[in-house]
Formats: sequence, C-alpha cells, structure tokens
Amino acid sequence: MNIFKEESVNPLSSKLASYSKLGMHSFHTPGHKGREDILSSIKFPEHDLTELPGLDMLHNPQGVIAEAQRLAADIYGAEETFFLVNGATAGNQAMFLSLASACCGKKILIDRRAHRSVVAGLILSGLEPEYIAPEIHPDFKLPLGLNIASFCQDSEHIGACHVTDPSYYGTSIDLGYILKWRNNKRPDLPILVDQAHGAHFKGVIFPENAVSQGADAVVHSTHKTLAALTQAGMLHVQGSRINRNTLKQSLELLQTSSPSYLLMESLEKAMSSWQDFCWGDLYEEVMALHKELDGILRILTFNDVGSFGISGLDWTKILVNVSTLEIEADKVVELLRTSHLIEPELWDESNILFMLGIGSKPEDVRVLRKALKSIAKQYGLSRRNCRNLKEQTDEQFLTAAKQLPPVRLTPREAWLAPKRKVTLKDCLGCLAGETISVYPPGIPLVAAGEEITPYVLSLLEQADSYRWQGWQGYKQKEILIIDI
Repeated sequence: MNIFKEESVNPLSSKLASYSKLGMHSFHTPGHKGREDILSSIKFPEHDLTELPGLDMLHNPQGVIAEAQRLAADIYGAEETFFLVNGATAGNQAMFLSLASACCGKKILIDRRAHRSVVAGLILSGLEPEYIAPEIHPDFKLPLGLNIASFCQDSEHIGACHVTDPSYYGTSIDLGYILKWRNNKRPDLPILVDQAHGAHFKGVIFPENAVSQGADAVVHSTHKTLAALTQAGMLHVQGSRINRNTLKQSLELLQTSSPSYLLMESLEKAMSSWQDFCWGDLYEEVMALHKELDGILRILTFNDVGSFGISGLDWTKILVNVSTLEIEADKVVELLRTSHLIEPELWDESNILFMLGIGSKPEDVRVLRKALKSIAKQYGLSRRNCRNLKEQTDEQFLTAAKQLPPVRLTPREAWLAPKRKVTLKDCLGCLAGETISVYPPGIPLVAAGEEITPYVLSLLEQADSYRWQGWQGYKQKEILIIDI
C-alpha cells in the first residue's frame, strides 16, 4: 500500500491535472489554448527523440530541420529563420551577443518597454543601453506607445536600435517610420525588433509584420498566439547588417545542447495550422464586444490609434480598465474565475488583459462579453458618482514615468560589481544591484546600475500590490545595491 498521497509525491502533476479539469476559458498564453484537436498531430512520447541519423541537428542543420526553418522563412518573407527552443528570450539575447564586437564603443538605443531578456542580453554582451521612455496612456496608466521622433534624432553614437512591437497589450508603433529614417539617414544601422506577441501578424486585419517591413532581426514567441508548444519561438534575419555566423554562434552558446524535437515539430506544425486558419469570426466577436462594452468599461479599441504614440492595434488583445466599477481588478478577476470560468492573462490594480490565440473560439469571446456585462451591471458606479478617468489621472505619475532612472553603470558592470542589501528606507539615490521588473509584463522598473529615484522608490514601497521578477527581498522590503 502506498502510504503517500499522490499530491505529496507528484505535487506539480497533481495540480496540473486538477486545473485542467476545471474547464476554464483560456484568455492567456499559449495560443493553442490546450486544444487536443490542434495538437493531436504532435505524437508524444513517440516523437520525443534526439539527434539520430536522419533527424538532423539544430545547431548545425543540414537536413530536415534546415528545410523546416527554410519553409518558415518563406512564410514570413525572411532570408533565414532559426528555431528557438529556449523561447524568444534566447532570440533577444543572441541579437545582442551578435553585435557585441560590431557595436563596441557605441550605445544601443532601446525602447524601455523591453522585456527583461533584453537586459540579460546587455549583461551578456557588455553593450551599453540608451533608453527611450514610452508614452503613458492616461486612461490605463500603461506604457502603450512610443514617441517615434525620439528614435530618429542625432544617432552617430548609436550602434543599433531595439524596439518592442507590439507591446504586451497589443499596441503597435510606427515601425515603418523608423525604418524609413534609418534607410535615409543611417543605412548601416541594424534595427532589431522584439515581436514576441506578433507571430500571427499577417493580413489586413492585423498590423504589418516587422519582417515584411524590413527589420534586420525579428524575434517571435510563436507559442504565445499560434499552435506551438510553450517555449518555442523563432528568430528571423535578413540583410547584411548582422553577421550571420556570429549570430549562429550566439544561438549555439545560449540554447540547450539537447533541443526538444517536440518543440521544433510544434513550430513546423504551427506554420501549417496558421496558414489554414481564418481569424474572421473571432474578429467579428471582438468588434461586437468593443461596441457593446466600451463606455460601460474603458476598453482599448481602434479609437485609441493615433494618440499617445499608438499607431496600430492587435485586436486579439482585449485590454479592459475597470475604474468605472466599485471593485478593483483583482476582485473582478476573482469573479471571472469563480463565477464564469474565465482565466485572463494578467491584471493590475485597474486593468485586465485577455489574450486570444489560434485555439480561441468565437464562443469564448461571447462568454467574456456576457461576463463583463454582468459584472459591470452589478458593480457599476452611478453616473453621478462615476470616477472620471481623466480627473483620476495622476499627473505626477505620468511625468515621473517618463523620467527614466539615470544609467550610472552598464548592465554588465553592475552585474560584476560588489553588492549589499539595504532596507528600502535607505536606498534612495543608490545604484540598483538587481534588475527589478513588475511581471507581467516583465518591463524593468529599475535595471542594475541605474539610480533609484523617488518614483522608483514609490513603487517599490508598494511591494505587496504587484508581482515581481528579479527582486529577491521584496517580502522583507530589502533591495540589493551596488556597494561603491
């Protein structure tokens, strides 16, 4: 007789099994939404193999993997595509490593909305960043846009540009403007794009894909919206501004020496299912949701395009602000999960993000629309007492968010420097010894080597209100600083 309960012997497996039985409507990654009909062609465990004769090698592809990557490149219009089995994270890091020598002595212009993997790429490469502050949308208090003109100024000291497009929340910038400026003013300048959330961009109802626009290197986190398994992504390259041999060596350095054939097969199958998929029904349901609920709740819609640095919108991201309700976002999420079996991607104090993918069904959107309408009816404030979003806007917050922490050390210098712990009350003006991000979406609040400003400290002091990455001492209200 087994004296141990299954939960204690296999706690993770047991939890996964119990969760999968709940029948939740998935509005989060991965894009396949757990649908067996989408993933049934991936045979497990039969296809969980290794580099056997005839099965090729990811780090030196000459056969079937090379052919699969070539087919993916053809679909996106890239000159060359690399499969990523360590996620888009490895793609971001490899882009920076490949530029370490070519950009030595110059700075990398970086969109501050960048994922934490970009900071890791800077640490590994030793490159020095020059950050561009995002545009904060006053209704959502989120970094949804970017002032493109700030990317297109005096640039002789810049060795490359890295932008995030689209944002986690589905907003796009005018990447075409940046590329046109580059072609006219700095034709030697590599443009790198983290398009982790845009692998599905194809067709008139989506923003234009960064590859087709002419970016030099584009990272896709394929699993986020398409039918690839979690952790599977792609890196697309074109042109001669990035040394391909150095890039390949960087990928070999960063990725596992035992790449999963299941992940690689899922990337290939994701391309096939994407080619045959019609997004039209989902699009119509989302437009109906926008029309019915925007005004009752504040929803990011196509009406927001053209303001606050937003030039396009991916409608598969449904961003809802609940400031017009009596309850905050975490309570709304609790109601959605317990009463409507709806699982969102992320939320903060006032906003909730819902993500669609290739595995989503029109019925899912109808369930979401009905649930939000019901909650708004029950908890909506009267017109007389309704909080005016613009009056709510904290001007000090919006101004401070654009005042990025001064960079005093490069990320690599900060990584190697001696450090010590201090309490939050003693850290103002010190240099951060760790990169601290609110997660999701993983955008650094302060990076290692940057000065801890009053604005940064004000958010750190609200530690219990957020989920953190990179901050080891948040429960103790302690932080690592550079011991100068």
